Amino acid sequence: MMSPRSFGAGGVSAINVGRRTLLKGMLGAGALAGLAACGGGNGGGGGGGDVTLGSNWSDEVPKKAIADVMKGFSGNVKVNTIDHNSFQENINNYLQGGPDDVFGWFAGYRMQFFAEQGLVGDISDVWAEIGGGFSDAMKQQSTGSDGKQYFVPLYYYPWAVFYRKSVFAEKGYEAPKTMDDFVALATKMKSDGLNPIAFGDSDGWPAMGTFDYLNLRINGYDFHKELMAGEKSWESNEVKAVFDAWREILPFHQPDALGRTWQEAAQSLLNKESGMYTLGMFVGQQFPEGPDRDDLDFFPFPEIDPAVGSDVVEAPIDGFMMAARPRNEDGARDLLKYLGTAKAEDTYLKSDPNNIGAHNDADKSGYNALQKKGEELVSGAKSISQFLDRDTRPDFASTVMIPSLQEFIKNPNDVAGLTKNIESQKKSIFGG
Repeated sequence: MMSPRSFGAGGVSAINVGRRTLLKGMLGAGALAGLAACGGGNGGGGGGGDVTLGSNWSDEVPKKAIADVMKGFSGNVKVNTIDHNSFQENINNYLQGGPDDVFGWFAGYRMQFFAEQGLVGDISDVWAEIGGGFSDAMKQQSTGSDGKQYFVPLYYYPWAVFYRKSVFAEKGYEAPKTMDDFVALATKMKSDGLNPIAFGDSDGWPAMGTFDYLNLRINGYDFHKELMAGEKSWESNEVKAVFDAWREILPFHQPDALGRTWQEAAQSLLNKESGMYTLGMFVGQQFPEGPDRDDLDFFPFPEIDPAVGSDVVEAPIDGFMMAARPRNEDGARDLLKYLGTAKAEDTYLKSDPNNIGAHNDADKSGYNALQKKGEELVSGAKSISQFLDRDTRPDFASTVMIPSLQEFIKNPNDVAGLTKNIESQKKSIFGG
């Protein structure tokens, strides 16, 4: 679900020291180097020994879920867990420096980018065995630009606006359908003493979800895809309209967002200090199982332009990839075949019921109300986006968009200067 990165090709993949302290960057790189070293310890050649898994499922709930999944594999798996953000910010160095046999990653462009660099392994033979369990859409999101498969999906999760049903019932709030309704509700929440919108962006990626939804609601899915591909100008009136709309609702967000993690923002929703939160369904990881989690609900990000509508949903897909040269290749392929089963997904979702299984045969009988509603939201969408940092080049997302969005949060009044700077950097990365 998400997170910052420093991983493109060449010099642009370096950690932005101005955005994070040098010490933190050194710690992140050191931790990842340790993980890569762990990846080098399994059996050589084409099989034998442990299979190593590089895991970025570092928070308590998903970490346990991954451990439970691995217990169901017939071979021996050595799980090397690294902090989620550190893993992703240093992924380029990790993949070039002796990665684990199998590692957690993301579908779509984020997968295709590293496939094109020759940094991950072709697993089309794995798909020949597991492909019948996935939809054509899932296969497409797992396929590189060369038509080969490089990714095994585990689950997906929609982004929406989350809230507590008990707070809405107590205050008489109604889920808004338009931005005007959304602003009216936020205004009422503020007068009632609530932070209308929980917000934490210390890690850099959470704000991307708000930008994406505003862009999707104002300019539509096709513009989103073209903008992410470097084909549209960031100095265009369309992009400026997105930042202008964001600036209007920014005062309703929790202040000092750059000093707060998404988990801390989620806890403000849990503690009934905030009224709403635009995030992925993994927000439920911060809600204890039982009455609190059962109290969590969501509504789709509201409509802004009736001509554009609100039928595009952000629904990122998480799963697994294989190193380009795994030390235990036979074991890696066997593990990926297992991870591509409904059984593996069911095991994961039993421990982390804050996502939706990607496999056609995933057991949905035990889905909670939020999972059922999330699946319905995604299945009814006209188009599905992956997320800003998954629909564009990873180096552009990390070195340009994270600091740019954080700069906007600090100073939302210079949209022209901000978009000019983004466009200039975009050209240096995409060319043209």
